Amino acid sequence: MITLAALATRFLERPGLAKSTLRSYESTILPLLKEYGRWPIEIIDRQVLVEYLNHLTDVSYTTHHRHQAVITALFNFAVDMGYLKSNPVAGLARRKPIREQGEHATDEAVRYLTQHQLSILYRVIKKDVRLSALVRLLHTSGARIAEVLALNFDDIDLKTRKFQVVGKGNKQRWCFYSEVASDSLNYYIKYYRHPNHTALFTAQQPKTLAVSRLSYRMAHKSWKSLIENIPELQGIRLHDLRHTFATERVGLMGIEELRALMGHESIQTTLRYQKVTSQRAEVVAQLAFKNLPNFSE
Repeated sequence: MITLAALATRFLERPGLAKSTLRSYESTILPLLKEYGRWPIEIIDRQVLVEYLNHLTDVSYTTHHRHQAVITALFNFAVDMGYLKSNPVAGLARRKPIREQGEHATDEAVRYLTQHQLSILYRVIKKDVRLSALVRLLHTSGARIAEVLALNFDDIDLKTRKFQVVGKGNKQRWCFYSEVASDSLNYYIKYYRHPNHTALFTAQQPKTLAVSRLSYRMAHKSWKSLIENIPELQGIRLHDLRHTFATERVGLMGIEELRALMGHESIQTTLRYQKVTSQRAEVVAQLAFKNLPNFSE
């Protein structure tokens, strides 16, 4: 019987693999080997591999697809070499983007807030000091909602208006926010944040009075409650503030700089915002034709 580690070694030693491909395979297979490297491949069935893939929760869905593709290729190799009769992950459906965590397919339409919607939003969020600080921080930093909710108070530099987050693939990056967002955040911290908790955004249970980190569910509930009776904001998500941040900055900075601010793994994800800006420009241009004088002969 051949172990998974031995199979992986033979798989990686195949002639003709490019260095970049080899490095990608090695980094993808290594976590799998740490779990099951000593196991004979005959006992690694579909359930084992599905559970392994399901536990890869700290990677984006595109990275998750790469893990699944490499595992599929590894076990196809085992079949080709006669070690197995069939591939245990053959035909396995790929993980879909988790919209609640801000994931999206690269060809999915980008939803952003218009200037009119933003003016309405900033008028109504004054009713909720915590949500006002959260919304302004999301809109002016471009950070993901999960990244901001994971922040501790000590993670944020209030003087220089910046904070560091751990994004997809455990990559760190700096995020920066505006003076207006700073004013809103400082007001929340001074009068509403619970100082005895480590989290930047805190919440208190109404019955037990226990203080905890603000969860996505609670933030989403506050958001929905605030916008539910406002027609112009129907269907808008907290994550769309991140899309708005990116759309506003296309053309004001290089695409690589925007990619760094957004923490995108693929430049193709960032390029979606260029497409949106071009589409928006076309709509505005066509609208202008209707409103400008027509100097026909």
